[in-house]
Amino acid sequence: MTDTNQTVEQREQAPAQAGDEEQHKSPDASAPGDDGRPAEAAEQAVDAEVLDAEVLDAEQAAEIEGNLDELVTTAAQRDKYLALAQRTQADFENYRKRVAREAAAAQERGAVSLAKELLPALDNLDRALEAAAQDDPLLQGVRLVRSELCAALARAGIESFSPLGETFDPAMHEAVATAEQPSDGMQSGTVVEVYQSGYRLGSSIIRPARVVVAA
Repeated sequence: MTDTNQTVEQREQAPAQAGDEEQHKSPDASAPGDDGRPAEAAEQAVDAEVLDAEVLDAEQAAEIEGNLDELVTTAAQRDKYLALAQRTQADFENYRKRVAREAAAAQERGAVSLAKELLPALDNLDRALEAAAQDDPLLQGVRLVRSELCAALARAGIESFSPLGETFDPAMHEAVATAEQPSDGMQSGTVVEVYQSGYRLGSSIIRPARVVVAA
């Protein structure tokens, strides 16, 4: 009875041992690789990864190129707007200077016009002072009026000048007569007498001085 049982057990164990031996056979071409996938599938996966990397690099390169184009366009627009701003600033500066010059010229014209209206009154006051007696009670009042008029003209930048003893200058003087024998040994062409004072505003002559010149 015991031998029979052992024989049956040996027969049952034989198929199991055969299966184990097949499982322990050396791997063939379809055996799994190191990463748990067949070698061919692993190679295909690597090729796919390389292809994906190349596609990704191409997309990144295209994106970088697009960004560079956008930067170039932005820089060009910036330069255009900067040039426009500089031109606008230069135009405004020129406009400001032109307005300032025109305002100064208008102010000067106004002062000259005012002076020309007042100069005849000053001339009459000078004649009155020359003709009045020294004890005339109105003399001091006339002098005060003349002084106030001269001060008003001076505040506007207008001043009188008397070129006695200077060389005659036709741009500033008007010769009304000549002296044949000038006194005090003055040279020819020298102003020996001033009939009427001149007036000027800066370098502009409002009225030339009327003078007598040595011949």
